Amino acid sequence: MGGQHISMPAPVEQIIDKLGEKGFEAYAVGGCVRDTLLGRKPGDWDITTSASPWQVKEIFRRTIDTGIRHGTVTVMMGKIGYEVTTYRIDGEYEDGRHPKQVVFTSDLLEDLKRRDFTINAMAYSHKTGIVDAFGGIQDLEGRVIRCVGDPMERFGEDALRILRAIRFCAQLDFSIEEKTCASIVQIAPSIARVSKERIQAELTKLLLSDHPERISMVYDTGISPYISPAFAGLCRQSFFVPAGLPSEKYARWGAFLRQAGQETAAQVLKDLKMDNDTISRVKILAKHAGREMKPEEAKVRRAMSGMLPEVWDVLVRLNDWGEEISRLTDEIRRRGDCLDLKRLAIGGQDLIEAGVRPGKELGRILELLLEQVLECPEKNNREALLELAKKEAFGITKSCGN
Repeated sequence: MGGQHISMPAPVEQIIDKLGEKGFEAYAVGGCVRDTLLGRKPGDWDITTSASPWQVKEIFRRTIDTGIRHGTVTVMMGKIGYEVTTYRIDGEYEDGRHPKQVVFTSDLLEDLKRRDFTINAMAYSHKTGIVDAFGGIQDLEGRVIRCVGDPMERFGEDALRILRAIRFCAQLDFSIEEKTCASIVQIAPSIARVSKERIQAELTKLLLSDHPERISMVYDTGISPYISPAFAGLCRQSFFVPAGLPSEKYARWGAFLRQAGQETAAQVLKDLKMDNDTISRVKILAKHAGREMKPEEAKVRRAMSGMLPEVWDVLVRLNDWGEEISRLTDEIRRRGDCLDLKRLAIGGQDLIEAGVRPGKELGRILELLLEQVLECPEKNNREALLELAKKEAFGITKSCGN
């Protein structure tokens, strides 16, 4: 698969070569090797070495102590940092997530055997070629996710690996090897020990993948009750990605939660410690999901006014409202029709100068003016709106003699 030569970024080669010149082993390791063999562009290039963190710091001029206690030093090459981690053996995992201690080793294979899946336990250097002691290449070719060694041990060390297995299935379109899958079902309750932020990050990566429907595996394997009651109560809603739905966090979560209703959708995301902006956008999508939209300009304008433009575009695709609604949307935007108070031809100060008192009455009149403009965009001119505002506030209309 992909031959034995891997093309690495020049800074990665330089780090590996410099460590080699000083008498140390060094390899690109993990996901970057996996992705390169799959023909994917790696997001990060991690390096593993027999050098201790302090030796790495002595060899390279610019370093950051990223996780020096666990053996990781970031080496800066220009403006880009590369994590260089000493070969290590993890001690006992006391919290189902982090080892209580790590022991540095000079044995690459000892380092690789502690990793989660075979496809992530490969190392590479130009000098040695691919080091694949656990069948990672075979599993890439077979398109399977398999733990390194005993899956119960690997998941017991770090329960987040349970969700990582499913996430890799979605990202790579792989399946989970039988023994690994059986272990996930058995050890599912341990996911409750993982922080909600980390669970959310894995689920988000899954939903942003090319196969977001694989989130059904979280239910099939019995994990969902240990994520949150609201999440478990979604009853494995069907998931689809309408054509053109962007790979945006709020769009994919909105599609997944479209049948939940806005309150339940918000609760699911709050339980997962989601950011407020995403929660707000998903609530809007959940509120309007499944609704019909008549292809009438005034109705489309009114609906558009209640949300950000990008959220509206996602909603159009999510509800499959079709070409006519898309055409009207484009036309409304092309003309620059007023869709919110910011683009209204008069503002609060204009009304105050006209004698309207600040407060609820002023807000009510502004909303009334916006409603008029949403119905008839041509009314968005200062004179017409001021006359309408005075009529509403004081019962005043312009006479012909003035």
